[in-house]
Amino acid sequence: MIGQKLSQKQLQKLSPQQIQLINLLQVPLTSLEQRIKEELEANPALEEGDIINERQEEDAQDADDFDEGENAEEMEMDEFIEEYIDDDPVAYQSSQSNQEESFSQAPVSVPNSFHEHLLRQLGLMSFVNKREEIIAKQIVGSIDDDGYLRRDPLSIADDLIFSNNIDVKEDEILYLIEKIQDFDPPGVGARDLQECLLIQLKRKLNNSSCSQQDAQLLALKILKDYFDEFSRKHYSKLLRVLEISEEELRTAIGEILKLNPKPASSYRGSDPGPLHYVIPDFIIENKDGELSLRLNSKNAPDLRINDQYRGMLEDFQKKRENAKVEKRDKDAILFIKQKIDSAKWFIDAIKQRQNTMYHTMYAIMQYQYDYFLTGDSSKLRPMILKDISELTGFDISTVSRVANSKYVQTEFGTKRIKDFFSESVQNNAGEDVSTLEVKKILSDIVDAEDKKKPLSDEKLRTLLSEKGYDIARRTVAKYREQLNIPVARLRKVL
Repeated sequence: MIGQKLSQKQLQKLSPQQIQLINLLQVPLTSLEQRIKEELEANPALEEGDIINERQEEDAQDADDFDEGENAEEMEMDEFIEEYIDDDPVAYQSSQSNQEESFSQAPVSVPNSFHEHLLRQLGLMSFVNKREEIIAKQIVGSIDDDGYLRRDPLSIADDLIFSNNIDVKEDEILYLIEKIQDFDPPGVGARDLQECLLIQLKRKLNNSSCSQQDAQLLALKILKDYFDEFSRKHYSKLLRVLEISEEELRTAIGEILKLNPKPASSYRGSDPGPLHYVIPDFIIENKDGELSLRLNSKNAPDLRINDQYRGMLEDFQKKRENAKVEKRDKDAILFIKQKIDSAKWFIDAIKQRQNTMYHTMYAIMQYQYDYFLTGDSSKLRPMILKDISELTGFDISTVSRVANSKYVQTEFGTKRIKDFFSESVQNNAGEDVSTLEVKKILSDIVDAEDKKKPLSDEKLRTLLSEKGYDIARRTVAKYREQLNIPVARLRKVL
């Protein structure tokens, strides 16, 4: 049965201003400068003022008068706009809709890609027919961002049937794969790590001197016939079956270690884009045992409403008083009002960003005061997002946005804020200590170990327990993986 009924639903929708603040809050300082530049170019009602340090006193004195005048002017203009909305509400709603959509739009940079580099080389190949070219392009398109061909020939053949209605035999695909494996960078198009290293080593053999060839031939034999033993670092077995000395094995392994396990990583396009430098968002200084925090000056740009646009508003106001406002004048005043509102929202969002970032970082500084005072990582307290959220009154997601991709400059170096957050574990004295402290000690133990006889996870657990940190072996393994430390077998050297 079809019918109609009314129902009420409570929905939460973010306004364009809120979306703008969220986007500004999560970007680091390097991206903020670009975002401000884009807004200045897009909105003629917004402009940069003088240097903040030169205008701070003047701004402080005139702030109240400015706000009162601005509010009065805004009220008058709102009345004027309301009259226009009554005449043509559709135009106003349409322009408002376009304005809201503009907040979600962002410019996208498209650099030269690794696959474009491969396709350019593909264009230099001589194909028997168009069919062969289509197959080769399908193979290149199946190569991943590391430079490997992860799809097997039968799957590529299935793709060609569905996408191009071409029935291809496995031999045809394998033939073209070999051709593509001659592309640069060396190793591209390999199906696995073993094949990738073999391709690179064979190419090196063709261009190496006689003095290097003995070691490279031995390395080739190891990769081809004893890859499992090599990858598992069973060096004693390699010495026995190959009947070679430790020095010969060490030299051969040295040749293998020069190869690139991810061939695509060696490629850089002709336009790699701008270099990105770490610029601290905050600066903490130690002044005679007292810590002080300040935002990087670039975090506080001096933005204001364009005086010319303010003057245009005044001119329209005078026309209104003289009853000389025409339809085209109403369109112009609507455009100006929207641009000025957009500029105000952006300025307010920047100020709110500064306020939120400062109070969040100040709470982090107070929480980790002993660390910022001494630089001793053992002074770091366990800290999670909820701790800072409770101190500041901000939502956990807001704290997360501030901490993400932001850096603070201290007298001990520039640190990533996210690294100050950690869970807690209890030491043998029953005190809560940061997992960062445990990881630092674990890292120091591994750095100091005998690499010919690396320590197992169980041995690492025992040494940590002796230092007062009684944690399980599986926890040691988890921390080791988080520190990107391989297992003992893979840390072994000759």
